[in-house]
Order: sequence, then C-alpha cells, then structure tokens
Amino acid sequence: MAKKVTGALDVPLVILRRPEVEARTGLGCSTIYDGIKAGTFPAPIQLGPKSVGWVESEINAWLAARIAARDATRSTSRNGGQ
Repeated sequence: MAKKVTGALDVPLVILRRPEVEARTGLGCSTIYDGIKAGTFPAPIQLGPKSVGWVESEINAWLAARIAARDATRSTSRNGGQ
C-alpha cells in the first residue's frame, strides 16, 4: 500500500513498497536491485530497520525516461537515421 508523506512545500510524497514498484514497472525483484546496483534504477529510501520504499515521483520519472528513449528510437528509425 502506498504511504503519503508531506515533503518540502507541503507537497504530498507517496512512498511505494517493492510489490507496487514491481507492478508499476513490470520488473522483478532481482532486476530492480540489479538496476539499483548499476545506477540505472532509482534507489529506495530507508523506512525502518528492515524496510525500504521508493519515492513515487522517482519511479514515474524513470518510466517517463524509458518511454522517451523508446520514442526517440522510433523517431530516428522513421527518419532514416537523420
């Protein structure tokens, strides 16, 4: 379940737990942690001694970047690489 926290400027932050991150990204647990290690996926924040969560806006930004990369590739291939 997502947890809402108020951040700077009273903007609500939503913290996602791993099952939610997996559902939103379509990635499995190992792939998520491999991406974190490689620096290609947002790192989680520590919530407690044995729990972590991801900032929803960071996951959304990661997804948006993946979509933009896909669209840029499609655009380049349609234009004959120009």
